[in-house]
Amino acid sequence: MSEAASARSRLTADRTTGPGPLEPMLRTWLPTQRWFAGKGRTIGRLRTVSAAELLPPGSTPGLLHLLLDVDGDCYQLLLGIRPALSPALAPALIGHAESGPYAGRAVYEALGDPRLAAMLLERLRTPGALGPLRFDRDPGVLIPAGLAPRPLSGEQTNSSLIYGDAYILKVFRRVGPGVNPDLELPRALAAAGCARVPAPVAWYEAELPGTEPLTLGVLQPYLRGCDDGWQLALRRLDCGADFTAEAHALGRATAEVHSALAGALPTVALGPEQTARLAAGMTARLAATAREVSGLRPFEAGLRGAFDALAASRGAGVPAQRIHGDLHLGQTLRGRDGSWSLIDFEGEPARPLADRRRPEPAVRDIAGILRSFDYAARSHRPFAPAWADDCRAAFCEGYARTTGLDPREDPVLLRAYETDKAVYEARYEARHRPDWLHVPMAAIRRLSEPQRPAHRLPPPVPGAVPPPVATPSHPRPKSPRRPLA
Repeated sequence: MSEAASARSRLTADRTTGPGPLEPMLRTWLPTQRWFAGKGRTIGRLRTVSAAELLPPGSTPGLLHLLLDVDGDCYQLLLGIRPALSPALAPALIGHAESGPYAGRAVYEALGDPRLAAMLLERLRTPGALGPLRFDRDPGVLIPAGLAPRPLSGEQTNSSLIYGDAYILKVFRRVGPGVNPDLELPRALAAAGCARVPAPVAWYEAELPGTEPLTLGVLQPYLRGCDDGWQLALRRLDCGADFTAEAHALGRATAEVHSALAGALPTVALGPEQTARLAAGMTARLAATAREVSGLRPFEAGLRGAFDALAASRGAGVPAQRIHGDLHLGQTLRGRDGSWSLIDFEGEPARPLADRRRPEPAVRDIAGILRSFDYAARSHRPFAPAWADDCRAAFCEGYARTTGLDPREDPVLLRAYETDKAVYEARYEARHRPDWLHVPMAAIRRLSEPQRPAHRLPPPVPGAVPPPVATPSHPRPKSPRRPLA
């Protein structure tokens, strides 16, 4: 049994109670949610892992917290209970209970109810246990009362609430045993004095018998007035403006975060056998994607060469550490003073939590940003390859300014991770956004070509900033989009 499957079995052992009268409506409602991973499949097993009333019984509205085992995955639900819903809350309706303790009442998504969302913040302001839930916070931070909540739109794998433009609460939807990296890593960075990541001020977990605590939500400062890195890049492309200074600064910020994580948490060196297993995993993902995405098959042999080269090149160990794990421009924010912050350290939500907490080469994050520059450039017409190339170079130079190590000096490792990322993108686009499959396919064609011998790059000149590079004007894209989540 895999580690992830073992963790799921521990969660569901001896917890086989169904959600009772709520089950029919939840079976219908869950597959319609953006954060539900089982879209397109009929729900089989639906069992309650834990249930807790967050308000005294009989309160109006009521607030029910559920952890549900849905075919082996554990989901967090916050359900509001009212006799009837106002027009403003009507879109949040899940259904009406026909029997049981909530008979005749409306059951709805609680995070859209300002009163219940405000109550959740109050729980975070006053640490303590409530049934299986435990609320905790940084004792050195005073969280004001009465901050007005509003949901953050546009998320997919989680749900977030903004409180008074001062704090943002991320509510994890699919959860598992063990501390979530989006709590663990920002706390470690804060303790290390790294200001590039908002430090958590409060959080809540579920404590269940026989398992590690499950991280359920994290409250952090809301960086108001910042530019989303993806949207900022699109705007610069739209008006033909240079982005190399911003890319250079982002490279430095990323390097600072990596350096702080390496100092705060354990690091390892992947030996030849571990590196060979890493390359084998990339090869297996390529083979699985080629079976699913027919357009990739003509390039499979060339792409496999990147992974074969990685497996053959390692006489010494590859440094590995804790990293962001899902870094792209949409996970970055640029402040009004030009400084960059990194957010959303959860990693790729589809990967098991234990995998996301393992040390990995830092170049994985770097490859994600480099691919994001390409995504931005290809989202415009005409395609701006020079803009992407200049940003890639500037980012790497900024990274080297801080660490002394230019990612391009290890082209075998960088190419392997860029190739693995492009293969992941091809599979994702083929499944969810086929109109955008051409973006990763262009990278796949490039990465499958034989590589020229690499020349060692000169070290960065201290104090040097890459000069601005003129780029042509680009019309507004047909459909601006965020990079892959």
